[in-house]
Order: sequence, then structure tokens, then C-alpha cells
Amino acid sequence: MRIQFSKMHGLGNDFMVIDLVTQRMPLHPELIRRLAHRNFGIGFDQLLIVEAPERPDVDFKYRIFNADGSEVEQCGNGVRCFARFVHERHLTKKAKIRVETNSGVVEPEINSNAWVRVNMGEPRFLPDDIPFKAEMLPNKPLPDTYPVEVLGQTVALDVVNMGNPHAVLLVDDVLKAPVEKLGPALESHERFPQRVNVGFMQIVNRGEVRLRVFERGVGETLACGTGACAAAVSGIRRGLLDPEVRVYLAGGPLLIQWQPNEVVWMTGPTATTFEGTFNPYDFYVPEQHEEQ
Repeated sequence: MRIQFSKMHGLGNDFMVIDLVTQRMPLHPELIRRLAHRNFGIGFDQLLIVEAPERPDVDFKYRIFNADGSEVEQCGNGVRCFARFVHERHLTKKAKIRVETNSGVVEPEINSNAWVRVNMGEPRFLPDDIPFKAEMLPNKPLPDTYPVEVLGQTVALDVVNMGNPHAVLLVDDVLKAPVEKLGPALESHERFPQRVNVGFMQIVNRGEVRLRVFERGVGETLACGTGACAAAVSGIRRGLLDPEVRVYLAGGPLLIQWQPNEVVWMTGPTATTFEGTFNPYDFYVPEQHEEQ
């Protein structure tokens, strides 16, 4: 059995993309971990799966698996690559599609230059929606940030759900930010029961920020689309940024647009690096062979 795949990236955040509309293969965390290995597998930050929709008002179902085999709700860079993939594989002729994810429906639209604009939905800030364990007083407005004790210090975190959980931390210089230490400590902090993606944001001016993201289940990546959305939304909500923000990540820029009580729009590039085939059973552990 040979399975076709594409290797793609959005600003260096890289993906293995597989069409399971016209193909079939088993999915198991161990198989995903082995495919993700950059020496013995294909290598990727996330595996993106295209499936037939389960509801009549959408075009596709979109599943995302981290390199550690865990399934997650949303991936902003991934959904742009997903849109280009289904278009180039002739799975659809539509420039604008509706895609079902574990966190709701997103609507990517392919531009003529292969950039993709995505309606990422409305951000959520209530602690239970993140989820985040917060001590809230009745009838009090949501604070801009929450103090969190980590590694012997107190940091101020804004929390945003962009289809997946994000914590945003303001820093003076993103290049000197303690991403390697604070990232994993906050990702698995007890106050985030489903773990969290951690963004370290430096504000350059009201229309530009620099950002590094330690992604849940992956580690620091070259870019994170939902992380860029969460950072921009956090700054706009707190009055630090204008409604249109260019977010500079290690892999390149994303344009984020948001007005309070409206949806977030993300625009950015995609690229296909190569295509290939593989036999899943070359990577599989026989006793764990089962379909999900």
C-alpha cells in the first residue's frame, strides 16, 4: 500500500498533508510520531488530514496531529496549506471553502498569488473557554492579564482561545525572551488543564509586533498562525495595537485583522516543498495496528 502525500509549509511551520478522501490508511499516535521524525521519517511539525465532511454545510473535514501524536483543535498556518492542497489536488474547484475542524468551521480563501486569507472565527477570552484555571470575582470584568507563578517568578499572561488555547506574554526583546525555559514550563502548567501554546510578543509599534511561539506538543516553531492571531488580538483588546497588525515570526510575516466582537482574519503565504509516497507499514508497530 502506497499513500500519496505533500510536504508543505506556512512561513516555515511545516506539514505533511494526506488526502484521506480518496485514500485510506490507519492512524495511530505511534505511526504519527515515526512519520514526524526528521531523520527516520518524513519530518514535520504537524500532520494534516483531509477527510470527507460529516455535515452538509461544509466542504471538508480537517484534522491536525502534532509531532508527538496528539490531536489538536486548530492550526492557522495549517489551514492555509490545507486550502491550497485541496485546490491543487483538484478535490475542489472553489477558491473559498468551508472547513470543519474540532473547534468549529473556518473559511479559507485562496488568492491569485497563492496567499490564503482565512476567517478564523471569533476569539474567546473566558477562562473556561481556554481552558484556564482562574479565580474570578463575581460580576467583575475580565482582566487584561492574569498573574501566574512559574519557575520561581510571576509572569503576566493574557489568555485567548483561537480554536486552541494560547497564553500571550509581553517581552521587551523577543530575541532575548526565555522561550526555552518558560515555554515548556507554561505549556504544561497546572492552570492549563489541556496544556497551552505560549506566545512571546514584542510590540514594535501599533501596527507591528515580533513573535515567538512555543507550541503545545511540538516546541518552538518558525511560525504559528493561531499564535499570531492570539497575540494580535491580545494587543488590540488591551489598546496596545491597531485593528490591523503585521506579525513578524521567524519564518516571515502574517497580516492579522480584528475588531472587537468580530471574527479574526489572517492572511499569509503557503508553499509546497515536495510530494511523495510511503508505505505506512514501514513505520508501523504491528501490535499497535488499528484504525482510528
